[in-house]
Amino acid sequence: MSEELTALSFTVSGRVARPVAEVYEAVADPEQLSRYFTTGGARGRLEQGADVTWDFADFPGRFPVTVVESDPPRRLVIRWEARDGLESETTTTFEFEAVDDGARTLVTITESAWQASPAGARSAFGNCEGWTGMLAALKAWLEHGINLRDGFYA
Repeated sequence: MSEELTALSFTVSGRVARPVAEVYEAVADPEQLSRYFTTGGARGRLEQGADVTWDFADFPGRFPVTVVESDPPRRLVIRWEARDGLESETTTTFEFEAVDDGARTLVTITESAWQASPAGARSAFGNCEGWTGMLAALKAWLEHGINLRDGFYA
């Protein structure tokens, strides 16, 4: 008996050579996030109850972000507004784990709630690419002060 696919999700992860609190802060702090990821700017700190929006050069327009959970420096859970292939919102979970005696941080990002449809698959694959790029940009920014996204999309 085969199992029916009803929803799509994905997980990406990478290691950053910085302590967990520093890596968490680079994601939660809108000023830092705007330097390497949200090419159009981030407004609002990722903490419960905050009014947060993100803007990207490659997808113009502000995206409202709802912070569902913030547990510094271990976990952040956010929800985004609906896009093609979603019934309502997607849930994105960031997990931060100290590795190598705290010298590095394993960052794991999981996104879920995509419909098991062609539109859902396209949107999930696009966001998977985006979060993988975010992890690479986070690493380059924190370890070397380089903004990988500068001029990449526009």
